[in-house]
Amino acid sequence: MQQSASKPSEHPEPAHIAPLPPTYLHWIGRKLLAFTEAIRGLGAFALITAGVIVTKSHVAQRLIRPLVSEQIYRAGVRLLPMVTFLGIALGLIIIGQTVSLLTRVGAQNYAGTVMVTVIVRELGPLLTAILVLARIGTATVVELGTARAMGEVEALEALGIDPVHYLVVPRVIGMALSIFSLTVYLIIISVFSGYAFAFLQDVPLMPADYFNQLAASLQWQDFALLALKTILFGSIIAVVTCFQGLAQPLRIEHVAGATTRAVGHCVVACLFLDALFIIVYLVI
Repeated sequence: MQQSASKPSEHPEPAHIAPLPPTYLHWIGRKLLAFTEAIRGLGAFALITAGVIVTKSHVAQRLIRPLVSEQIYRAGVRLLPMVTFLGIALGLIIIGQTVSLLTRVGAQNYAGTVMVTVIVRELGPLLTAILVLARIGTATVVELGTARAMGEVEALEALGIDPVHYLVVPRVIGMALSIFSLTVYLIIISVFSGYAFAFLQDVPLMPADYFNQLAASLQWQDFALLALKTILFGSIIAVVTCFQGLAQPLRIEHVAGATTRAVGHCVVACLFLDALFIIVYLVI
């Protein structure tokens, strides 16, 4: 007997199952995966840059040295007026008021320790790094992102020029040296302006006592860690901003988003590095 053609299948297809509604766990998972991927790409880019610095340190020096000097001028010399203003403000707000308050409570002997802890170890390097990021780091992302979008980076590769050696290495060296120099300059301006403000408030603290306390509170570890921290700040800012501008083919409309990501990543990285240095200071 012939079976009916309309007999239902013995294995019916399962009904369409609606996807689970998004939850905070899904959102956290996506953000965590994106963060992990960004860290992986940034780490690879940093290793490539370090390798180029080591292996090509003697290659095309006549071409690279002017580029490094240009970056030092952009990230260092051109920011001197702003750093001067920031140093004066920092000295008036932090050092001047701190010295005045410590003198009132009879604890002026701790003025040097407070200055070293607040200005030399913490605020000086961090504020300088943020200033360079705001003025130079963002411009770096825009320049490199636009160059990538317009095909200029591929043109360098077609000419046999390593884009990392030509575009990234001068910025890493220039920003590292600039942030170190600007931080030292900021600390000097802050110390002198802070005492000037305290002097105007008739604080009974002689200049010799003021600077002797500062010198007695400084140790060789402070100079070494200050140099290391500022150089790492500059290297991180340069690597992150160059990575966001060069890591992926960008269109012109994507440059703004890359700039925003670069600023966020740099701030987080600098704060994390600063926290690590706080632990080092506590250990030593």
